[in-house]
Amino acid sequence: MLGIIIGVAAVILLVAIGNGVQASVNAKIQPLANLITIVPSTGNVPGGGPPRDLIDADVDALRREVANASAVIPAVTGQALAETDTNKYRSQVIGSTETWLEVNNRDMALGTFFDHAQVRSTARVVVLGPTVATSLFGEPEAALRQAVRFNHQTFQVIGVMQAAGEPADNDAVMPLDTARRFVFGGGDKLNQITVQADQASDVPAVEDQVTSILSDRHRIQDPARRDFEVQSLRTRLDSFNQVLQLLTLFTASVASISLLVGAIGVLNIMLVSVTERTREIGIRKAIGATRGAILNQFLIESVVLAGLGGMIGIAVGVGLALLGAHLAPAMGATLSNFAPTVSIPSVLLSFGISLAIGVIAGGYPANRAARLRPVEALRYE
Repeated sequence: MLGIIIGVAAVILLVAIGNGVQASVNAKIQPLANLITIVPSTGNVPGGGPPRDLIDADVDALRREVANASAVIPAVTGQALAETDTNKYRSQVIGSTETWLEVNNRDMALGTFFDHAQVRSTARVVVLGPTVATSLFGEPEAALRQAVRFNHQTFQVIGVMQAAGEPADNDAVMPLDTARRFVFGGGDKLNQITVQADQASDVPAVEDQVTSILSDRHRIQDPARRDFEVQSLRTRLDSFNQVLQLLTLFTASVASISLLVGAIGVLNIMLVSVTERTREIGIRKAIGATRGAILNQFLIESVVLAGLGGMIGIAVGVGLALLGAHLAPAMGATLSNFAPTVSIPSVLLSFGISLAIGVIAGGYPANRAARLRPVEALRYE
């Protein structure tokens, strides 16, 4: 039974881990799955006029014409040297609107994000990522209400964002026109436009609308000559889930090899059982047992043996999955959202395979026992 127990438990546990990884990644990425990013690009066909830049008018057009979009936010980005009296650090400066924090699923650790009034008044305020704040001031708490210089212009730090991992922790976010006027040199050009669809399911339709609107505005007839690129995380997330499902299926298939080992074990045990009980079979057949009765006896023994192993394997696999879900949060922030998720189909499939093993592996020994002649069985020593 041990091979069946290990095989069933391994299949259930590995599928549960795969489901847990997929759910954990989806939980982190799903809030961004309805975001569509438009960035300037160069067409694939050489020749023709220079590409047009993304500008504020493009943002206004998208806000007017795109359906199923809850937000359209512009952004200018670029590297800039952040300076204090004692430290320097090169960070990624982002100029955008007051909705940047919410749309990009970021949170504040200290202070506040800039508001609409500060955006309109071109206030010289900045919100730092934790890496920038630590590099310049030693610790994030010391950065609040301090002065920091970008492009020799002084800004006041009004907040520090929570850690989101590199490279996002290197961001320094300020109002759009503030960044243009004091860091990037004015104008109405944009490095990026982000469109937030109402739901992740709306992303394909919104992508088509964005492509159509900007193509009309930029007078682009040939898709190969587009001077912008539309990107979304939804496609990448779907591709990742497909790869993860294949990996989960592969690991479960490898684990099921131990079920084959268990089947061989059941076959061997039943063959030994038939051999050792030959005289018993002869006595039963001599007093009237039919061939079907002998066949059913050994088949039932085989199925019970494999089925019991399957049930114990289910208990072990589910127990380990629940234990993993309980211990994962205590193993660090990386696993805080990870929890193996037991899949009912994997439980039913593995138990069904264990019963099939009992029937198949017990079939030959049972048939062999049923075909014994009573006289030869009684003479067996």
